[in-house]
Amino acid sequence: MKIVIFGLSISSSWGNGHATLWRGLCKSLARLDHSIVFFERNRPYYEAARDWRACEGVELVLYDDWPAVREVVVRNLLDADVVIVTSYCVDAVAACDEAREFPHVLRVFYDLDTPVTLSNLHAGEPVPHLGSNGLRDYDLVLSYTGGSALDQLRTALGAQRVAPLYGHVDPELHRPAQAAAHYRADLSYLGTYAADRQRALEALFVAPARARPQQRFVMGGAQYPDSFPWSSNVYFVRHLPPEEHSAFFSSSRLTLNVTREAMARLGWCPSGRLFEAAACRTAIVSDHWPGLAEFYEPGQEVLLARTTEDTLAALDMSDAELARIAQRAYERTLAEHTSHRRAKDLLAMLEDACNDRAHAAPQLRHGAGGRVPANCGEPVRN
Repeated sequence: MKIVIFGLSISSSWGNGHATLWRGLCKSLARLDHSIVFFERNRPYYEAARDWRACEGVELVLYDDWPAVREVVVRNLLDADVVIVTSYCVDAVAACDEAREFPHVLRVFYDLDTPVTLSNLHAGEPVPHLGSNGLRDYDLVLSYTGGSALDQLRTALGAQRVAPLYGHVDPELHRPAQAAAHYRADLSYLGTYAADRQRALEALFVAPARARPQQRFVMGGAQYPDSFPWSSNVYFVRHLPPEEHSAFFSSSRLTLNVTREAMARLGWCPSGRLFEAAACRTAIVSDHWPGLAEFYEPGQEVLLARTTEDTLAALDMSDAELARIAQRAYERTLAEHTSHRRAKDLLAMLEDACNDRAHAAPQLRHGAGGRVPANCGEPVRN
């Protein structure tokens, strides 16, 4: 298949969690003999921290504005099989409108920020990546968040067909590595600043650091304000490119996962960092949210923390206990949460959606051999 993606960013991981996920997914799709074209609006802050270039089977199209790139978009849609539009893509509405002119193309929306989308919608705030039709113009809607969020995408936004496509990890990039002295930590945390998880971060990371001045705490991330409550034993790495994540996690005796408030409230929302740390065979202590046990078994593969005391108790565990937990999570990750596994899940969902659409519209040409049809119908020629 040829899959055309309109996304926030794949070229830069600065300040966003989308890029690392797309890199692993696109690489896996390409290895399964599919071709990918990824359209990304060029932004100064991403350009200044660009840490990826296109790999074999994946073409990156950087553009400055929609009118300038529209001809390239149309040329790619002529022979595309699938179009995927994502949340926070600045040209999501324009991309969807353009894809509607090519009825042979399966139209997919992938919301990597479902809790934020729904929270803004319920608050009456604008959702820039959605047009007036909500999700009704898409044949398939994928959600990074499962559980009740899937029902809300149907009822609130008119999605016809919804399925979860959870986070994942590329074990070739994130794997056990040699510890680095400058990342050494009794407890680490990696994540972009978000006001709605600050309270949990202070309870589960900042307060334990103050309670254990003799221990070393390391944070990595972007966009943290000067007002953040630092302490003398908290060390900060301003931007950590993905190729440094393995060394970062592997240098941690224990690492913390904190979920954004809206995501934790809905549940079924595993962070990409959760899988990355597990793939590095690092013990994880995480905040609690509904559905976590579907990904890692609490107490056996991940430790839970609701209070400062819970984090301190995790820090007091022996090296042997933490190593056992880390090993179990590592094995579970390689078995169930790799980018290759998610790519195969995605292909199965695309095939089902395309077959259902073909049955609903007999004039569309059917595929054969259990594969997604080369085209679900005949392209419109302008």
